[in-house]
Amino acid sequence: MRAAHQAPPAPTTAGYREVRALTEALAAPLSPEDQTVQSMPDVSPTKWHRAHTTWFFETFVLQPHAPGYRVFDETYGFLFNSYYEAVGPRHTRTERGLLSRPGAAEIGRYRLHVDEAMAAFLDGDVAPAVRDLAELGLHHEQQHQELLLMDIQHVLSVNPTRPAYERVEPVVRSVPPVGWIAHDGGLVDVGATGHAFCFDNERPRHHIWLEAFELADRVVTCGEWLDFMADDGYHRPELWLSDGWATVKEHGWEAPLYWEATSGWQVFSLAGQHPVDPAEPVRHVSYYEADAFARWAGGRLPTEAEWETVATRESNACRQLFDEVWQWTASDYAPYPGFAPAAGAVGEYNGKFMVSQHVLRGGSTFTPPGHTRATYRNFFPPSARWPMTGVRLAR
Repeated sequence: MRAAHQAPPAPTTAGYREVRALTEALAAPLSPEDQTVQSMPDVSPTKWHRAHTTWFFETFVLQPHAPGYRVFDETYGFLFNSYYEAVGPRHTRTERGLLSRPGAAEIGRYRLHVDEAMAAFLDGDVAPAVRDLAELGLHHEQQHQELLLMDIQHVLSVNPTRPAYERVEPVVRSVPPVGWIAHDGGLVDVGATGHAFCFDNERPRHHIWLEAFELADRVVTCGEWLDFMADDGYHRPELWLSDGWATVKEHGWEAPLYWEATSGWQVFSLAGQHPVDPAEPVRHVSYYEADAFARWAGGRLPTEAEWETVATRESNACRQLFDEVWQWTASDYAPYPGFAPAAGAVGEYNGKFMVSQHVLRGGSTFTPPGHTRATYRNFFPPSARWPMTGVRLAR
């Protein structure tokens, strides 16, 4: 799904149209019925993603800052608010798949209405703070582009016919031996700097002390994961955190999400059902699984500061940083020293989730071009497996 590297989106009419067009292109292969299904509580329907990202621009940019703007539908503020308590009540997240109306076509008309207003607005004299809100909205939409692909993969996976989202020819890979990038440790700087866009959770830049460590120069492969499974990795409690072991037992995990033991191990991806390729990066594993694998392999998961330090200074020597899988770190998702959320309702964007989550670094094949950087802090609960998550070892 990844295109060649390109610059982050700019809060201009052209930049806005480019991001919005990609969302529609990602949704284009899907039928209205595909776009309505919610296959589990964590998944949102495709049409909801298309509507929610539109609601963001309407609510935070157009309504307060574009004189004369006409709201498309007064009920959409309730239907497509995600978690912004300061904005008002919202439809229950777990019931988004029950919304047969508005349909996918009507959401398309909603997007067109807002797009026309935003294009005219961005062409005008916009205050810097408001243009910053539009820029946040573009990066927010890029996040939902990735979520759209994550979610539709799960939606299609529960269909007994295992339909493909797209047809992709398999890539022949070679797997070099793992190399280790050594770092002497010491006092390092972590976090975003300068005036380029970043989310509020990437700041402020601060000092942190690292002990000497090594980081693997590539991510863990499916072949290595098969070795872990063959060594009874899912049945050895000594490898697992207590909560992880309880989760494995509760859900009966025997392999990564989307793997099935039929005629050898098969995996479901956006390309449909196909044999597991030992050379591919392992995908769709939880923090618990990543941590157990690392212990089995005689290593550990890196901290986010270790990962960022190597990614910043040794990016030419370190492979698969941004373009394959998000990589679990050992770090709890917590505020940096001196962190302050953004002012207003958009301050609910990141800070309110700083509990019971683990940080992931890098990017994946689902991540839109221009959306990754070394300081980016993704985060999910430790049991999450439907994101495009993988493993890079440290020691």
